[in-house]
Amino acid sequence: MPTDLKALWDAPETAGFWPAGVQRVILDEADSTMAEARRRADEFSGPTWIMAHQQSAGHGRRGRPWHMPKGNFAATLIFRPDSSPANAALRSFIASLALYQTLAMTAPADRISLKWPNDVLLDGAKVAGILLESEGRGARVDWLAVGIGVNLAASPGVDTLEAGAIPPISLVEATGKTVSPEDFLFWLASHFADLEQQFQEQGFEPLRQLWLRHAARVGQQITARTARESLTGTFETIDGAGQLVLLTPKGQVAISAGDVFF
Repeated sequence: MPTDLKALWDAPETAGFWPAGVQRVILDEADSTMAEARRRADEFSGPTWIMAHQQSAGHGRRGRPWHMPKGNFAATLIFRPDSSPANAALRSFIASLALYQTLAMTAPADRISLKWPNDVLLDGAKVAGILLESEGRGARVDWLAVGIGVNLAASPGVDTLEAGAIPPISLVEATGKTVSPEDFLFWLASHFADLEQQFQEQGFEPLRQLWLRHAARVGQQITARTARESLTGTFETIDGAGQLVLLTPKGQVAISAGDVFF
């Protein structure tokens, strides 16, 4: 990937890849790009990517800290999807597919896999995570924020992980190749916009099928931990609502939210 950001965004052969109508804000530092997006939600007239080179208080799902060594990627896309909360939540699959496509520009595609509900794996280790937040009343979402963190340059220490969590890896560790956060944002935004357009035109089903082709551990035994229980069974599929479908000794179970352990 080119390393000169201005040249990349202005070059005739690549300029058209930045999605039309999408804004971008590049910050030297933020507490977190998700918090910045939340504070500035009313400022933007259209979809906007907010990227920060440093985060002092990044976090993932359920408030877990997201450590960000120098050179890693942290960005949030904020936009108004004009949809129900359930429909808005399907953007986690769009984000994971966009990450897959962007990472595959550097790492061999057969070494990348998608872990339900919101992680991307490289060589079986966690290289990226996704966090969704939204605000709205009733049946519609006012705005949706899609937060993405990627271990481009370094991975956090194993002492920061909870018990049973998948170990982390960085793109540099896995491939020996360096990608700047700006370059990664350029292609991630392009891939996300293309997939979002497909979602708008064709619905979730084609993306569901595409996600399953790259999913980790389909047909194998996994454990899903929800707020109420821990279930072990065979990962059969994800359904049309994005739920994990698990075949357990007691029958088929659809899980809308939880953590998966291999």
